[in-house]
Amino acid sequence: MTGDNPHYFDFDLDRGIRSQVVEKLELSPIFPLARGVGPGESGIYALYFRDALVYIGKASKGTTKSKRTLRGRLSEHVSKISGRRNISLDDMKCRYLTFSSEWWVFAAEFALMTHYRPIWNESGFGSKVPGVGRPGTHRVSRWNEEFPKID
Repeated sequence: MTGDNPHYFDFDLDRGIRSQVVEKLELSPIFPLARGVGPGESGIYALYFRDALVYIGKASKGTTKSKRTLRGRLSEHVSKISGRRNISLDDMKCRYLTFSSEWWVFAAEFALMTHYRPIWNESGFGSKVPGVGRPGTHRVSRWNEEFPKID
């Protein structure tokens, strides 16, 4: 029994990564969300709506077909938010971290999502809404319901 064995140690790598990446993210500068913000590198980012952290995302140019960078991914979000009801780019801010290893991008995103549990990460805000586009599926995400396109 590992829990009763005073000599057993199980290193909690998740907790170690999470505490470091949360600390570093919270010390990073915050910017208005706008086209051209962010570097042409891989990394993670946090989006803030009216000063509340609502979304954690990643851009991994080395492991995705699209070769997305932080600048490209943040610009995609600018396009998605523009022309919506109940939201304005003036309401949005972002911050980001870059990594030399693509592996750390995935680990950091998971750690931040586990720590913050941002409400937009399961709302359909990101690039893929489960079920949308499949034949017979007319699903509208929670995010699109809350922030519909302006006709």
